[in-house]
Amino acid sequence: MKIELHKVLPEPIPQKALAASGVWGSKLLLHSGKRHLVSGVSGRGKSTLLHIIYGIRKDFKGQLLIDGKDSSAFLEEDWVHLRSRQVALLFQDLRLFPNLTARENMELLTARDDASPATESMAERLGVAEYLDKPCGILSQGQRQRMSLIRALSRSFQILLLDEPFSHLDDENTQKAWTLIEEELERKNAALLLSSLEEVSDLAFDHKWKL
Repeated sequence: MKIELHKVLPEPIPQKALAASGVWGSKLLLHSGKRHLVSGVSGRGKSTLLHIIYGIRKDFKGQLLIDGKDSSAFLEEDWVHLRSRQVALLFQDLRLFPNLTARENMELLTARDDASPATESMAERLGVAEYLDKPCGILSQGQRQRMSLIRALSRSFQILLLDEPFSHLDDENTQKAWTLIEEELERKNAALLLSSLEEVSDLAFDHKWKL
């Protein structure tokens, strides 16, 4: 899968932030099998960038091309297909139903990749297996973040979008999560676009961009 951004400028970002950006107004390429990092302080549009690629933000100038096709011509059913089979997003706010257990939240997936590791296996590796059957509303932010990551990794995707996925994890749990992410990216030959407040120096990326 190939995603291209040509001189994309989002409407809600202040002009001062756009002028200082290494992303907005530039040409970016995301290729299958490559790891991409975008970093920047709050308000620079990290979430906006991921939401544009995911097709839930359309208030921008410029071009977004997906496998050579201009996204401005996509119908809603085109986006539904992409989001169900090709593009997965871990939202910064996680979007877990608090009254449902973590397992129940994951069972709501309609496009699970049957070849992905079992939920229990991933939860065990991330240290949250004992919380799978507890309501998400009583879990800590770090526990919810890991559950949301498991849900994203369980999907079919060719590009994985992760919005500050380690913001509530310590170094040890970040490394465990990164190892699991890399395994799934390798297995699916998928691209990664990860956003972070700061440049992540201890994880391997092919391309790094500053907002």
